[in-house]
Formats: sequence, structure tokens, C-alpha cells
Amino acid sequence: MNRDNLHSSQSVLAGTMTLSGTTANSSDWVDTRGFDAARLAVITGAVTDAGAAAGFSFAMQESDTTANADATTVAAADILGSLSDLTVTADGDDNKLIGAVGYVGSSRYVRLTATGTTGTNAVVNVLGTLDYPSRAATTFVGTGVAAT
Repeated sequence: MNRDNLHSSQSVLAGTMTLSGTTANSSDWVDTRGFDAARLAVITGAVTDAGAAAGFSFAMQESDTTANADATTVAAADILGSLSDLTVTADGDDNKLIGAVGYVGSSRYVRLTATGTTGTNAVVNVLGTLDYPSRAATTFVGTGVAAT
């Protein structure tokens, strides 16, 4: 039996990050207010160079405000799946869904931060999916919240 998931979830493009070298880059915030489940997926664009052998990888951050200064690293117990599965090490990983992680923490905002290694040159997109709204129905397309 098919069930309606269009009106009980929301997708948010949390941003396109351009990675260069070892400079960290963060997606926009995904606002989890009104939802009981959040998932962040990583989709590569052009990966000109994944970087040194370790490639580039991700960390998850949370906050109750949109201020960059308030961002903290999410505790491992509040992450479903493994951030290490999101590591990109191959230059040919263009336009691929790398994977996703879930968030079960209690902060209002959540985002991914990518950090490259020497030589990293890539474009990465983060897609947030919010499920189990407090009140149905929702709009399918949401908006990322820029950090302040």
C-alpha cells in the first residue's frame, strides 16, 4: 500500500559549498522546528580534486540560534549513521549521492561542515529532509537558514 509522504516531509537545500584546500565550509542551517526527524544528505557536484589520500570529510553541528559562534559539534549519540561514510577520496566522485546521516538531538538547527585536505577542490551540496511533522500538512520545499 502506498502512503502520502509528500505532505508529511519537507526537503531543504541547505546550500552548495565550494571546498578549497583545508578551509572548512559550512552548509546553511536546517531548521528542525515542527519536525521530529531530520536527515542530511551529501551530493557532490564537480570534484576536481578530492585532496590528499584522506579526501574531504564532514562534521555535524547543532545550535539553538543561527549564530556561527553558537555552533557546537553534535554528540555521536545524536547522529544516526556514520559521518565517516560521507568521506570523499576519489577525484571521479562527480555528481554522486555520497550518503546521509540522521539527527536525533534536541537543538533547533543542524548543519554539516566540510573540511578538505591539501589539494581539495570540489563542489558539494547538502540536502536536508525533515519528517514526522508536529502538524500535517507541510510544504514539500523548505528553505535553509543562513548563519549569522
